[in-house]
This record gives sequence, C-alpha cells and structure tokens, in this order.
Amino acid sequence: MLGRVARRIWAVAMRDRYGANERSQKLKYHVQTSGRSLHAQEIQFNDIRTTLQALIAIYDNCNSLHTNAFDEAITTPTEDSVRRAMAIQLIINREWGLAKNENPNQGAFIIDELTEIVEEAVLAEFEKIAERGGVLGAMETGYQRGKIQEESMHYEMLKHTGEYPIVGVNTFRNPHGDPTVDTLELARSTDDEKHSQLKRLAEFQALHAAESPAMLRRLQDAVIANANVFEVLMDAVRCCSLGQITNALFEVGGQYRRSM
Repeated sequence: MLGRVARRIWAVAMRDRYGANERSQKLKYHVQTSGRSLHAQEIQFNDIRTTLQALIAIYDNCNSLHTNAFDEAITTPTEDSVRRAMAIQLIINREWGLAKNENPNQGAFIIDELTEIVEEAVLAEFEKIAERGGVLGAMETGYQRGKIQEESMHYEMLKHTGEYPIVGVNTFRNPHGDPTVDTLELARSTDDEKHSQLKRLAEFQALHAAESPAMLRRLQDAVIANANVFEVLMDAVRCCSLGQITNALFEVGGQYRRSM
C-alpha cells in the first residue's frame, strides 16, 4: 500500500516539478518489515507477523526486502534467527504461487481506496512541512520528532488499553504465563572482535593517509558548492573512514542539535 502511494507521488513530483523523463519517474524502493511489531512476549509469534508484512510488501512490488529476525525485539539476531527470517522470503518467492504474479491486487476496490486515502494523508503532511520552511525548517521546531513521539505514545496507549489487540501481548495471552527468554542467545562482540575492528580501521586510515585529506577537501567543496555530494561520497568511501567523512561534513555543515 505505501509502495503504491510512494510510486504515485514520486512519479507526479518528478514529472511536474522537475520535468524528469519517464525512466526517472519509475521509483525503486526497499522495504523493511516493522520493528515496532516485534514483541518480547510470545517472541516466536514475531515470525508470523513478519511473514504477513513481507507478503504485503511483495504484493506491493517492492524492489528489495529485508525481513526482521524474530529475536530483534531484544537482541542482535543470531545465525539461526536470521536463517528463519530469510526462509520467510524464500518460501514466499519459491512456494507461494501468487507471489509469482506481478501486482495481483491491482484493481481491487480496497487497495485502490486505501491508496487514495493514504496518498491524501501524505500530501497533507507534505503541506504541513512546507508551511514550516521545508524539512530543515520543520526540524528546527522539532516538528518531525514531535510527530514521531505522539505516534509512539498513541500506539503504546492503545496497546496497554487493549484497543489495539496484539496476540500474545495484550490478548490471547499464554494461560501458562509468558515464557522466559533468558535462555535466548544474546549477540555481543568479544574484546578480540572489538580490537580487531579498531586494528583494521587504523590500518585502513594508514594505507590511505596520503590521499584521504585531498578527498575530504573535495567532499567539503562539493557541500559548499551545493554539488552532487553523493557522487563524491562514492569516491570518498574508498579511501576515507566513516568517522573521517562525518567530521569533514561537521566542519562545513555544523552538527545538528535538536531544540529542547
């Protein structure tokens, strides 16, 4: 649903606002299943939620898809949980027949109606952001952050009152109590892994010490000249670390500090 809306808005904006050609009007997008839908209670149920979300994303013709591991509710995914998350996509793609048919829901009344409703809501939100001076202007007043906090608070309220039913969390709860998850493997980096990463970083920076300063200056010049920064970034990552790039951008653009 959101993909349909995004593609429609993208195509119209690229055509009417920027005069883009037909190829540029075709939006490619990535979907990640909802992290907010992952719960520590009845944690195995998360795979069911992710499967349905993945199916919807594929029906919406997303170009790439990430399926969350069920244990991301409490820790970094394990090898086993990642394999299960990948299996969701494999089963949908290889076993589920309707996924082989492009855009199977096209023309359905509920899909078309919801697309219209969501598109109208998104465009209304665009207008509110534009009235506040665009994305940067709205950030200065904390508009986006406030909207996210309001939505999160509303979601939590509905979850706690039971108005938004979540199986195994606030409805149809396990009559034997919530199973403990203290036996679940928690992914943590060892000291050796941390030192190994620091060592590789130092070696990378030393290897490119001669060329990185010029590349960082080129990146800063692109920012100041309002040029294509992404194009320069593609070259910069070959010889500059993320920290070096970030610090270079801070020097010319400043560091964002939200208003309290």
